[in-house]
Amino acid sequence: MLAIAADWPQWRGVERDGVSKEAGLLQEWPEGGPPLAWKATGLGEGFASVAVSGGRIITQGQSRGGQSVVALDEATGRVLWRTPNGDAYLDRRGGGPRGTPTIDGETVYTLGSNGSLIALEAATGKRLWATNLLRRFNARNINWGISESPLIDGRKVVVNAGGGGASIVAIDKSNGNVIWKSLDDEAGYSSAIVIEAGGVRQYVLLTGEAAVGVRADNGHQLWRYGRVSNRTANVATPIARSGRVFVSSDYGTGGGLLELATNGSGVDAKEVYFTREMRNHYNTPVLVGDHLYGYSSRILTCMNFETGEVAWKDRSVGKGQVIAAEGLLYLLSEDGVAGLAEATPEGYRERSRFSIPRGRYPTWALPVVANGRLYLREQDTLYAYDISSE
Repeated sequence: MLAIAADWPQWRGVERDGVSKEAGLLQEWPEGGPPLAWKATGLGEGFASVAVSGGRIITQGQSRGGQSVVALDEATGRVLWRTPNGDAYLDRRGGGPRGTPTIDGETVYTLGSNGSLIALEAATGKRLWATNLLRRFNARNINWGISESPLIDGRKVVVNAGGGGASIVAIDKSNGNVIWKSLDDEAGYSSAIVIEAGGVRQYVLLTGEAAVGVRADNGHQLWRYGRVSNRTANVATPIARSGRVFVSSDYGTGGGLLELATNGSGVDAKEVYFTREMRNHYNTPVLVGDHLYGYSSRILTCMNFETGEVAWKDRSVGKGQVIAAEGLLYLLSEDGVAGLAEATPEGYRERSRFSIPRGRYPTWALPVVANGRLYLREQDTLYAYDISSE
């Protein structure tokens, strides 16, 4: 098979859907896991995943009393630069930054857990501009810290700041100026996606209060759906296909599929179904073919995207995160167990598993597949495994 390499420049990959476009990857792993290319330490405390582009790996961490953005050489894991980004964030469940940086060409945009949004030169880490969303938009931090990964769309950086009249804001990526601001919702822990639906380009977000769609050009609300929201933590990233959007949360709530359709000059969001069979806590499912694969609370669940019918459930490697590549699921449990399984509605078919050392806190950083490697982060440490079959 022809090998196809692909960067992973932002949260959940190129399309923000958790699916890598790579081909020519190992279909099974050796006992004990695939070959370790390198291991890097010194990232600092935090749950941020990695972005990979242009030969660099960029993430965030916390050490020496503050948060920083850190760039590594993709080939060797050597630290290229480190740039401070705000004061330390402390929490008994684990401090430090949560959000994944977004690499947009030669610029990096990232958001610290205290609301510090910064734009940096990807090559050098030089600060281009910075602003604190909480101070700027008079918002309070949420219980477990700002966790969003910024969305770049054209000239806009889109984030859920959570301020009054400035819940969702679009900022000029070149200078940090406000383009528009919208709504009054408290911030959620989720990250935005951009879609075309009902003839309108829109941003879809799961705020702290509801799933919402706002116009990309001016931020005006198009639709709102509160049934999937809870008052504890709305975390999962929305999933969209062909004018339909799936949103979900845990804490006894559930997931809903919405059909978006034009209504005059607006857009209606009609509920297709609501289910308690896909209650995503801190993970977001992946859509492969016609099925969603994600952790409903603690159980890996395969569910038909269009109907909500459950195909199977399995405890798998344990509660964790999931991404996909080449028709396979890449799983990482909060106990540091990595698994490789088939993305099929016919049943849970695991091909391989291995473990990385677990530290003091759960392993909550999203695994990443990029350019023939699998990246697993456990707080201060990043593991890079060769998974190319070439």
